[in-house]
Amino acid sequence: MSGAQENTVVAAPAQGGGGTFDALRGQLQQAAAEFAGGPDALEGILLGLVDDVDRAIREPLEIFPVCHHSPASATAMARRLREKQPKAVYLELCEDMAPLLTELRNCRLPVAVQAFAGDVDGFPQDWAPLSVVAPLTEASAEYQAIAYALDTPGVELVLVDRSADHVFQWDTRGEQAPDAPAHSADAPVEEGAGLHGEAVGVEIGDLRPRFAELEEHLLRHGKVRHWSEWWHQYVEVPLGDGRCDHDTYRQVMFLVGSLFRRLAPGDSTRVRVDEDRERYMWTRMREHLRATGTDPADCLYVCGAFHAASRVEEFGVRGADTFTISPRTGTTWQYGLIPSSHAAIEAQFGLAAGSVSIAATEWAKSLRRTRVRPYRLAGQAGTKKSTAKAAAPLPGASAPATGSADRLSGFLRRPPVLDALDEAELLGWSVDIVRAARRNGYLASTADAIAVFETSILLAGMRDRAKPTPYDFQDAAVTCIEKDAVPGRRDVRRLVEIMMGGDRIGQVGYDALPPLARDVHDRLAPLGLKLQQRGVQRALLDMASRPELRACSDVLWMLRRLMPHGAARPIMGERRLGERSIQESWDLAIGTHQRALIELGYEGVSIEQVLEQRLRREAYAPQATTATVLAAVEDATLYLRSRRLADELGTHALKVLATERSVDGAPEVLRRVRALLAYYRTSEPVLPAWIESFVKTGYAHYCTLLPTAFRDEEATVGQVAAMLGFLFSMEGLALSLGCDRAQLELSVGQSHPEEPAKTALLWAARVQLGTLSREELRSRCSGLLDNPLVVPAYPRYLSGFVHALEPVPGLADVVVEAVSNAFGRLPDAVLLPWLPLLITTLRSGAGDLAPLLIREAGRVFPGRLAALDAWIPPWRTPPAPPAGRRTDSEGGGRRGAALLTAHPATCDAVAGLLGCDEGWAVSGGPAAPGVALLSAHPATCDAVAGLLGCDGAWATADAGAPGGAVLVARHPSTARTLESLLSGG
Repeated sequence: MSGAQENTVVAAPAQGGGGTFDALRGQLQQAAAEFAGGPDALEGILLGLVDDVDRAIREPLEIFPVCHHSPASATAMARRLREKQPKAVYLELCEDMAPLLTELRNCRLPVAVQAFAGDVDGFPQDWAPLSVVAPLTEASAEYQAIAYALDTPGVELVLVDRSADHVFQWDTRGEQAPDAPAHSADAPVEEGAGLHGEAVGVEIGDLRPRFAELEEHLLRHGKVRHWSEWWHQYVEVPLGDGRCDHDTYRQVMFLVGSLFRRLAPGDSTRVRVDEDRERYMWTRMREHLRATGTDPADCLYVCGAFHAASRVEEFGVRGADTFTISPRTGTTWQYGLIPSSHAAIEAQFGLAAGSVSIAATEWAKSLRRTRVRPYRLAGQAGTKKSTAKAAAPLPGASAPATGSADRLSGFLRRPPVLDALDEAELLGWSVDIVRAARRNGYLASTADAIAVFETSILLAGMRDRAKPTPYDFQDAAVTCIEKDAVPGRRDVRRLVEIMMGGDRIGQVGYDALPPLARDVHDRLAPLGLKLQQRGVQRALLDMASRPELRACSDVLWMLRRLMPHGAARPIMGERRLGERSIQESWDLAIGTHQRALIELGYEGVSIEQVLEQRLRREAYAPQATTATVLAAVEDATLYLRSRRLADELGTHALKVLATERSVDGAPEVLRRVRALLAYYRTSEPVLPAWIESFVKTGYAHYCTLLPTAFRDEEATVGQVAAMLGFLFSMEGLALSLGCDRAQLELSVGQSHPEEPAKTALLWAARVQLGTLSREELRSRCSGLLDNPLVVPAYPRYLSGFVHALEPVPGLADVVVEAVSNAFGRLPDAVLLPWLPLLITTLRSGAGDLAPLLIREAGRVFPGRLAALDAWIPPWRTPPAPPAGRRTDSEGGGRRGAALLTAHPATCDAVAGLLGCDEGWAVSGGPAAPGVALLSAHPATCDAVAGLLGCDGAWATADAGAPGGAVLVARHPSTARTLESLLSGG
C-alpha cells in the first residue's frame, strides 16, 4: 500500500461541503483502523475515495459518469435528460467525429464512428493505415445523449475528447495502444469479431481496473469468472433495479471510478494519457462556455466514471488553464460510419463473449420494469418507436440534483431483493434453452429444464447471490444439458448467448455511405440483388443476351481485386489477358463486408480511381520487385484497360529490373512477360516501346547474372531455369532489337555449377546453344548411372532435366529416356531407396512441368500392356542403313543426262538461279550439254546437292566414264530430285 500512497494525491473537499460525507468518512476511517491496526495507506485511499466523490458532485457543471454499454447507465441517462433538459451536452468522444453523428439515423445499430487515414504525414509510415473507431449501441448512455441532442431543438452537442490525430500523437508503439485493451482469454472469436479490424478503439465510458492484481482480487472474492460478470452482479443489477435515484447513481459511479483510479499504477504511460485526456476535455469545455456564454447549470458532461473522478488541476469550470493542446499533424483524415457488432465490441475491448448481448437483453428488461421512455433518433433503422409512458418520478428525483445528500451509505447497506419477475424469467430461459438444445441435436427433455432452473438457483446461492444472473444460468445449462459431447455445430454456451440476443450486427444505410459505396450499389443495380443484405447471394450474368451486364462484370472483377476474399467470388467465368467471358456466375457477400467497401470510399470517389492508386502504390513501393510491377501492369490492362497506366508502370518495371541483383523473381517475371507479349502481339499492331526495351534490357541483365546464379547456393534450380527460359524464348525478339547472341554463349561458357540439378540444367542449355550434342548428353546420363558414387544424386540430376523443359522443351524425349534408363538399369536395392526422393523432388521442384514430361512419355510408350513386352525403346532402335549408291550401270546417270538435255530451257533456268552464266560448254566426249554444264561447275553441283539434302561423299567413277555421267553417278539422289522437279517443265 505504501507505493500506492506515494502516487496518490488526496483532493481537498470543496468549501462548505465538509459535512456531506462525515458519517461515511468516519465509518471508513474506523474500518481502516480495525483492518490495518492503525492509520496507514489504506486509510488515505478510503478517505480519498470519499473526497473524490465529494469534489465531483459539487462541480457546478453536472458530471454524468457512465460505463460503456451499461443498461443501468443508459436508463439513468434517459431519465436524467427528461428531468434536466440540458441546453448543451458535452460528450467524451473524438471532437473531429461530430459531423458524422447526424448520419446515425440512416443506420441500424450497432455501428462505429470511424476516422481513417491511408497516407500519413507526421507519423511513421509503418503505422499506416491509421484507424480509430468508437462503437455505439442502443443500450449505451452515449447514444441516449446523442439522440436527445440531435432531435431536441435548441440543444447543442459538443464533442470534447481528443481528436483522432491526437490519439496517435499520444500513442507509443511497442506498448499497448492507450485505448485498446488486450483481448480477453475467455472471448472466442465470432463471425462479426473482425468488423473493427486493426483499428484503435475509443471506448466511450471506459471503466475497468487498470492492473491485473486488482481485477484478479475482485473476481476471486466476487466468485465470478470474468470482469463482465463482476460488473453485472455488483454494479449493473443494483443500479438498474429501478429503486436507485439520480444522486445515488452518480455517487456510486464516482466511487467506483475513484477506486479504480487510485489503485491504478501511478507511473504507467496510460495514467499519463488519461490525465492528458481529462485536461483536454476540461479545456475544451471552458473554451465553449466562454465562447457561448452558456450557464454551466444548463449543461451536462457525459464521460466515463474513470475520468469523472479526476484530480488534475484543470478539473472543473474553475480549473486552471495550464494545458496547451498541440496542433494536429499534416495527416488527412477521412470519416465515416462502419458496421459493428456485439462480437466486435467484445473482442476489441476485452469483454467476455456474450456480455454485450446480455446487456442488450437487460436494457429491454430495464425499460419494461422502470417504464423509462428512451431516446431514439427520428427514422432510426432497426428500432421501434417507444410507446411506453414516462416513468413516475422517483423519490428525491423531482428536483435537480444538488449533491448535498449522502446516498452512498444507504446504498452500500441495502441488500438485493429477488422478486417473482426474475423467477418467471428464469423459468422461461430454462424452457427456451431446452427447446434450442433439442433443435441442435441434444437429447434434452423437460427434466433437463427443471434441472437447469434448480441448478441456476443453487449456483447463485453458492456464489452468495440473491438471484441467478445470466452467467449462472449459462453455467447451469452447460452442466445439465451438454454432458460430454456436442452433437451439433454449436455448444450449449453458444446457444445461451444466441438465446440472450445473439451477435447483432449493424448496418450503414445507403444515404450514410460514402460516394464510392453508393456508386458501387448503383452500378450493380441491374443485377436485381439486395446488396446491403448480409449473407451470400448468387448473381448470374448472361452478357450475350444482356450486354448491359458487362459493366456489372467489370465492377465485380475490380471488387474482387480490391475487397477481402469472399466479398465477390467468381463461380463461373474468368478474366485473362485477351479473354472475356460471355457468361459468369458470382457469389456476392458485399453486405457482409460493408466495412471494407466503406473504407474504399476513404481512398477515392470511384473504384477505378482507388484501383489505379493502389496499383501505383504497389509498383512504386520501396520493396517492389520487377514481378510486382509487372503484376500491376497486367492488372491495369486487365481491369482498367488503361494503356496509359500500363505504359507508365511498364517503364517503371524496366528501371526496377535494372537495379535488381537477385534472381528470386525470375519465374514470375518470365510468366508475366510471356503473357503480356502474347496479349500485345494479338491485340496491338506493334509492340509497346516499353516491352521491347524490357526484353532487350532483360536479355542483357540475365546474361550478366547467369554465371553467378549457377554458383549461388541460394538461387534455386527453378529460378535459374526461368532465367534461361527468358533468354531462349525471348532470344529472337532480343536479337532483332540489337542484342548479341555471343553474350549468351559467353555467359553459359562461364557457368560452372556444383549442384547436380544445376549441372543438368547447364547441359540442357549447351544442347540448346549447339555446343553439346544430344548423343553426348545421352552419353553423360549413361555415365551417371554407371558410376555408383553418383547414383544417389541421380534424382537431383533428373530434377534439373525436368526444369530444363522450361527453357528447352525439345528435350522432353531425352528426359523420358533418362528416367526410363534409371528404372531399367538400376537394381531394386538401389532404385527403391531413392524412388521416394525422386517423386518428392519432381513434385516439389517441377510440378508444373511434369505434364509435359507425361505427355512425351505417353507418346513414346505403348498404349496397351500387351505390347509392352515386345516394345523396343526408340533410343535403342538401330539407325536405318544409308541409302545404297546407284552406279552408272543402273542407268541413273544416263537418265539424268538425258533429262537435262531434253529440257535445255529448264537447265538454263537452274543454271541462272545458281549463278552459272558462262553458257553451254561442249566437251570433247559424247556428254550431253546439260551434263557438260554440271561437270563444268562441280561446286554448283555440290550446292544443289546440299540444298536438296544430298550430302553423300564424292565417289570415284570408272576411268572411262564421261564427266557428266560421273557427276550424276556421284549424286544419284540429286539427279532423282532434279528429275522430279524438271519433269513438270
